Amino acid sequence: MKPQDGAGSLLLFVAPLLLPLGFASELTAVTCGSVIKLLNTKHNVRLHSHDVRYGSGSGQQSVTGVTSVDDGNSYWRIRGQTYTVCERGAKVKCGQSIRLMHVNTGRNLHSHHFSSPLSGNQMLRSPGFAEVSAFGDDGEGDILDDWTVLCNGEFWQRDEEVRFRHASTSALLSVTGEQYGRPINGQREVHGMSYTSLNNYWKAMEGIFMKPSDAPRTDFTHSEL
Repeated sequence: MKPQDGAGSLLLFVAPLLLPLGFASELTAVTCGSVIKLLNTKHNVRLHSHDVRYGSGSGQQSVTGVTSVDDGNSYWRIRGQTYTVCERGAKVKCGQSIRLMHVNTGRNLHSHHFSSPLSGNQMLRSPGFAEVSAFGDDGEGDILDDWTVLCNGEFWQRDEEVRFRHASTSALLSVTGEQYGRPINGQREVHGMSYTSLNNYWKAMEGIFMKPSDAPRTDFTHSEL
């Protein structure tokens, strides 16, 4: 099965369990299993990916920022960190590690020690910028897919600006002022930054949010997370 096929099937499978955004206004926390867009509040672009690979570095699927609100390639599903289960509807805690799976291709948000394609020349200096890519097949990759949610309070709130720190490299998910040319003309570079700045802030936007569970479930036999 191709990753794209798997991702499409996944959406059909979970659709009956999702709570549409219009009916979820009373829910304040971001929850596992939700499918959302993430807005970088500094550059006003949404986290985006597509089946276009980097021409250098890892050669993995590229991750960018786009200004379009309606682009269907900007949806990400919130899942538990590698080798763990995050129950559908469970509130994401501040300090919790998660995976963000790109819905249309089934690959996870990923980083490593490759330098970022446009700002990578600064890797020779301090601080350095790391490549951010999408990796894996049908939602399964490796521990380099894990990101820790940095926020205030107990849970990640939907109206809160948060940061995502790569669990293995400690780089912060960020957007730069660099723009790509063809074939992704105008899209912004997304990279891992080693220090905090306004470039690292993200906010949950459009999407479908899973309703928080009233009580924890103990049977994970059919869980897809």
